[in-house]
Amino acid sequence: MNQAVKPRKILITSALPYANGPIHLGHMVEYIQTDIWARFQRLRGNSCIFAWADDAHGTPIMLRAQQEGIEPQELIDKMKAEHQRDFDDFMISYDNFHTTHSDENKHFSEQIYLAAKAKGNIATKTIKQAFDPEANMFLPDRFIKGECPNCGTPDQYGDNCESCGATYSTTEVKNPYSVITGATPIEKDSEHYFFKVSDYADFLKTWVNSGSVQKEIANKMNEWLEDGLNDWDISRDAPYWGFKIPDTEDKYFYVWLDAPIGYIASFKNYCERPDIDINFDDYWMTDENGENNKTELYHFIGKDIAYFHTLFWPAVLKSADMRVPTGVFCHGFLNVNGQKMSKSRGTFIQARVFLDHLPAEPLRYYYAAKLSNTVDDIDLNLSDFQQRVNSDLVGKVVNIASRCAGFITKKFDGKLSSNLADEALYNKFIDASDSIAEAYESRRYSKAMRETMALADLANQYVDEKQPWVLAKDDSKQQEVQDICSQGINMFRAIITFLKPVLPELAVKSEAFLNAGELHWNSVKEPLFDSEIIKFKPLMTRIEEDKVDGMLAANKLLLAEAAALQNNDHKEIENEDKDPIAPTIEFDDFAKIDLRIVKILNAEHVEGADKLLQLTLDLGDLKGQRNVFAGIKSAYEPEELIGKMTVMVANLAPRKMRFGMSEGMVLAAGPGGKDIYVLNPDDGAIPGMRVK
Repeated sequence: MNQAVKPRKILITSALPYANGPIHLGHMVEYIQTDIWARFQRLRGNSCIFAWADDAHGTPIMLRAQQEGIEPQELIDKMKAEHQRDFDDFMISYDNFHTTHSDENKHFSEQIYLAAKAKGNIATKTIKQAFDPEANMFLPDRFIKGECPNCGTPDQYGDNCESCGATYSTTEVKNPYSVITGATPIEKDSEHYFFKVSDYADFLKTWVNSGSVQKEIANKMNEWLEDGLNDWDISRDAPYWGFKIPDTEDKYFYVWLDAPIGYIASFKNYCERPDIDINFDDYWMTDENGENNKTELYHFIGKDIAYFHTLFWPAVLKSADMRVPTGVFCHGFLNVNGQKMSKSRGTFIQARVFLDHLPAEPLRYYYAAKLSNTVDDIDLNLSDFQQRVNSDLVGKVVNIASRCAGFITKKFDGKLSSNLADEALYNKFIDASDSIAEAYESRRYSKAMRETMALADLANQYVDEKQPWVLAKDDSKQQEVQDICSQGINMFRAIITFLKPVLPELAVKSEAFLNAGELHWNSVKEPLFDSEIIKFKPLMTRIEEDKVDGMLAANKLLLAEAAALQNNDHKEIENEDKDPIAPTIEFDDFAKIDLRIVKILNAEHVEGADKLLQLTLDLGDLKGQRNVFAGIKSAYEPEELIGKMTVMVANLAPRKMRFGMSEGMVLAAGPGGKDIYVLNPDDGAIPGMRVK
């Protein structure tokens, strides 16, 4: 592939992570894929801006903030900071990471909506919706559970069944209940605002089949187009965390309207920086012919949101007279050890847990070695991950430099030869440049990794055959040793150049070792002659099995704690038929729980809480007192508990709740209501005694 003379101007985005929870390794497939492409474009000399944001609106965020006793703004600020920390530590080279709860996003959401309204692309309809009479709010599909109307499995969400895969409307769910209060939903009329996607059906047929999306996605979208496009509901009723629709009192933009507009808002926020000299209109606006030939726009997304990005989103942009994407790149899902990520198996791995135990670059490489430009799912096989990283990166790539650098440093004062020992062999590395670049450009990263590792094999074979360690013993062969090892160093340098988009940290360390400046794509064509390298230091270490096992164990524990807290927070309908045994844990997990006898010194009602009592617990003279909120109000009056002994989880991390800080958990059992039984130890127990 020939590099264009004039650098390209590219804007890329990733799908917005939801500001309602932590980043997991499934998310990282997309963000690493996007980052590799951005780094490759910059390495080739192109301008590539990576701008995106947290998706910060919607009912789940509003409800989670209520559960934590904080304002939604505090929640989304906290999650944004956590997300950015994970992205930074995974070396995601974004130019701007914003939030959809921003002035820029409000401006563009209103502007795009009003433009659509002026063109007649907005309609209003009265629809029936599920309504929680106790919470006094309309319920999104995911906040309704019940029995699947197809297979009868209980506790399925209001839009699809995880057991049989059926999809359905909330009105079809049998024995439905609200996840928020447990109340049976009722139907209630509400006027909603709709974007008339069908107004742009002809345009979408042309655009979808123009090559802007992958063939398999285009085929699926053509099915939607052939069946006829339904108007898209872009409104939600109060209470809702989001932007109010202009000229309404209690209607808000649905999160799926303002979320993709977050791409525009983040880029606008970037352009407004005092140190940035970029014209916003060059990237998002069109000329008099409705085209934009100045810049390129690409979205990296998961295949599950292809509908929004390849039908709804282009139609919305067209309605607003803004440019449509040059391309939408969809990827598949992540499986772990051959199966869907699972919380019960502990393979729903959080990014932070991974980073606490393992470095980021090995996973970046492993994903790259798996990713293609299709929507096929990829598998993170943890055993294969360990073996491939150790074999390819440590055993092949770093090994080349390790084998050659010592001779150059000790025998030749770190100076490389003035020529290549095998010019024909090195030309194979130069010749591979275009093929590897084309693989990166087309997002066939696995092909790029295969071709690069084939070059690493050639380099190692060359060193094996020449045996510089043998020649070094012969004083008359010293020049030959220098030439061979210099050839090896130059081949290593070419390989690192090809891997630089995937392994930026290894590239920086290698650039320091090579002592010849920053590597660019064409550096391969200019080998180092008469150049001095610095003393070699290990560039990467092996992945040990105990590190992988430790990561999995920590993740399982974290998931178990999160599930316990969620069960404690949510007001669930409880009965024996809907209360399966929790996922199996190991003895080591259970052994971490410190159960202690405590004396209840005081118990009080909690103002504004339906289930909670505030308990002051005595852990004994040496361990002090704890404040704990316990969901036992329905079964006990406060005065009944004062003076009693009970059992608590003493080493549970303190948790901030709406009513204050809870510093542990009291153990109780029972089906609910008045039948909740606080565990009472035998007479003779003393506060602080460990329960075994």
